Amino acid sequence: NYDFFKRRFEAAYEYRKTVIDTSSCRLIFGEADFLPGLTVDKFEDYYVIQISTLGMDKYRDIIVKILVDEFGAKGVYERSDIKTREIEGLEQTKGFLTEPFDTNIEIIENGVKYIVDLENGQKTGFFLDQKENRAAMHRICKDKDVLDCFTHTGSFALNAGIAGAKSVLGIDVSQHAIDCARRNAELNNLQDTVKFECHNAFDVLGDWSREGKQFDVVILDPPAFTKSRNTIKSAIRGYKEINLRGLKMVKPGGYFATCSCSHYMSEEQLKKTVQEAAHDARRTLRQVEIRTQSADHPILWNSDESYYLKFFIFQVV
Repeated sequence: NYDFFKRRFEAAYEYRKTVIDTSSCRLIFGEADFLPGLTVDKFEDYYVIQISTLGMDKYRDIIVKILVDEFGAKGVYERSDIKTREIEGLEQTKGFLTEPFDTNIEIIENGVKYIVDLENGQKTGFFLDQKENRAAMHRICKDKDVLDCFTHTGSFALNAGIAGAKSVLGIDVSQHAIDCARRNAELNNLQDTVKFECHNAFDVLGDWSREGKQFDVVILDPPAFTKSRNTIKSAIRGYKEINLRGLKMVKPGGYFATCSCSHYMSEEQLKKTVQEAAHDARRTLRQVEIRTQSADHPILWNSDESYYLKFFIFQVV
């Protein structure tokens, strides 16, 4: 079993070394790396694992041993605090799988420094899947006034700042996330350019729209409004409403980035929803790019679930 996992891990790492910066990356992406039920994220020399199935749960010790012995992990933390475990009759669990260490880890991505909270951050601490999409926004954000909605710990906002944006405002409903984002801005000496405020995006975009407030670039990175087929209709309403409100905030000729991280929201469905929002907002969209998750989250063509992130960039004309 050790050799089986070692081969799988080595193949996954070889692939990533070819396609992406591996200082911080997703090392194992479940079924797409032929290890269903396992996620492993690498943050410099520290690793976070998440196990979602009973079958994989039995191999926890082997997984940790491989990370320490073969990959030189200084520490491994488990973030299996996910509801899907309960379907398999497993308890949610989190904690150290090696000697305890400081779970606030500094990483650098696209030239931006972050403190990643492995213990209490969302998912495994940081959304690595948007790495290349954040980089794609650099050129668009230069010399612009930028609004980043659902900023979490500030990643899109800070990428805009480091790319030379004139001003950036990041908003999130979580005060804890905003505190982390401000700390990250200071880490990059961007606190004068990149500001963060705690707001509910749905509410505040409506208020600002009525006040006539607008930005050169608006970025929407909302949470998944649906995690099952049963809630897709209400999710479509949510996506349409937030895109409608976001589009109204874009100055004529400005740029709009929007995405969905739900596997159940297909690319076609998202296109249709964004187009309907643009129609209602009386805006015309000119496509700049359609993108997806970064290459360390590979899409297996015979596994629908591995394709989940859709990221659209438009000019609003």
